[in-house]
Amino acid sequence: MRTWRLIFAFCVAATLSLALPATAATQMVAPKPVRDLLLRHLSLSAPGGEPEDATARVTLERRLRREAGELLATEGYFSPQVELLDSDEGLVLHVEPGPQAHIGSVLIEIRGALVSERRQQLIDAWSLPVAAVFRQADWDNAKQGLLRELMAVDHAGARLLSSQAEVDVETARVDLHLVYDAGARYRYGEIRILGLQRYPATLVERFNEHIRPGQPYRHEDMLAVQAALQNTPFFSSASVELELSAAAEDLVGEEENLKPVEGLEVAEGVLENPQEEALQVPVIIRLRERAPFNIALGAGYSTNTGARVEGNFRNADFLGRAWELDTGARIEQLRQSVYADIFFPPDGQRHRDSVGAVAQHSDIQGLEIQRVALAASRVQLRGSIEQRLGINWRYERQTPNGQPTSINQALTATVGWTWRHANDPLDASEGIVAHLQLAGATKALLSDQNFVPTYFRYSQGIPLGKSDALLLRGELGATAAKSSQGIPQDYLFRAGGTNSVRGYAYQSLGIQEGSATLGAQYLITVSAEYTHWFDSRWGMALFADAGQAADTRDVFKLAPGYGVGARYKSPVGPLAIDVAWGQLDNAVRMSFSLAVPF
Repeated sequence: MRTWRLIFAFCVAATLSLALPATAATQMVAPKPVRDLLLRHLSLSAPGGEPEDATARVTLERRLRREAGELLATEGYFSPQVELLDSDEGLVLHVEPGPQAHIGSVLIEIRGALVSERRQQLIDAWSLPVAAVFRQADWDNAKQGLLRELMAVDHAGARLLSSQAEVDVETARVDLHLVYDAGARYRYGEIRILGLQRYPATLVERFNEHIRPGQPYRHEDMLAVQAALQNTPFFSSASVELELSAAAEDLVGEEENLKPVEGLEVAEGVLENPQEEALQVPVIIRLRERAPFNIALGAGYSTNTGARVEGNFRNADFLGRAWELDTGARIEQLRQSVYADIFFPPDGQRHRDSVGAVAQHSDIQGLEIQRVALAASRVQLRGSIEQRLGINWRYERQTPNGQPTSINQALTATVGWTWRHANDPLDASEGIVAHLQLAGATKALLSDQNFVPTYFRYSQGIPLGKSDALLLRGELGATAAKSSQGIPQDYLFRAGGTNSVRGYAYQSLGIQEGSATLGAQYLITVSAEYTHWFDSRWGMALFADAGQAADTRDVFKLAPGYGVGARYKSPVGPLAIDVAWGQLDNAVRMSFSLAVPF
């Protein structure tokens, strides 16, 4: 019975294969560089309803020649040989692309009120030089790239008047000729702000550090102001552009001069007039205000502090003064806190001031702490360096297991610098982040101890090819004081746990006092992590950490930890799950952190 079924299936398959037109079995023979292109975009099969006759074959061959020729021309092949031949397996499309064309000459003409030096700089930066392979995509990108560079400074109304690529099929040569018009030079005029209802125009002016009436137009200035406005809590969208239509009347009658001419040689005095007076045009800032109130809830888990729930309330127009109120509470298994911060709009010197308060309770590694803190700070961004100045007052009750309670307070002045050099803040595989913080307190000003804490942290991601990366990280901390007595724990150091020394419990490396671990005056941690990515989201890591916190030279007796981990690039940031062995404790621990907003 099984044999008859196989025979029946074979007969049906044979009948169906005879019923299909031969054109449906078309195959291709072509060099690999062009074969992949043709297979992606070329339909080799004839329409299903087309009869199997000479007319159908001629129609198919004509279409394939036309479409293959058009596709190959985009890659610089202008003399291909395309034939449709018979074979035992059906029709076969043979493609011989011929020689690939190269650029023979480039002639770029830029008209308008453009100084010779800048004209030459733009021409020298042309991205499709002589002898380069001609591809349509490269040709389009080069044309638009030069236009963007021309429009980026002074000449917002620049245009590409004509572009010509003359192909010599016999010599596989392409000669390029382009004519641009730089147009008038522009300067910033009146700044018009549209879309404001709740906030005053003075708030927008605080975020405008680059555009001033009378200054020359720069595209990057407008992008910087737009980005600054979009990054505020006040606006959901922002656009900054020149009102070029306001200058249209001044340009009436010049259209004839903007048309390309057949002759390529034009007197330089006719092409440029650098002394032409620049046009002042209005700058339009269009804004859409964001709802001032926002409530966020979340839950998560971290091997450092356990499960947590949190809530946050933000008011971007606190007291109707465009002050940003950020307040909330976070409840974790080992730590609970409530906080409130008020951020003031920046001033004319890019200073961002804030004040805040926090109350917190924690019980970590046998040390119970209750603290209240008040702070005022000023943040200023200077290039890629963020500077922070602050005054902080802390009141703390600490109770080690089995030990009496002690009370410490300190009023400190702090200064810190953070340098970031990274393309993607959420991707640690490439870039550098360095942070240095200095502080000081004295008994003469609301402090129980004289001390000077210093902290430095450095991390660097080093790409090792497309799928591999090396992450290096280190910390150094030192608090200069006669002893750690009377110093709040925030100005002392403990190590261990995620983002510190994996393989050891969170903040378990420090001064042992009974069954509790207290902060020490000195800190050292180092880490090296190698990551291999299997695809765009998933990867695995091998790492080695070491660190210690102590009041003496014992800080150099580092506690090493080694392990492996999984990596996942989620939309909100990288997720790491690590399993590490702490050599000092001879124990294996898992560490990870996960947060879910809702």
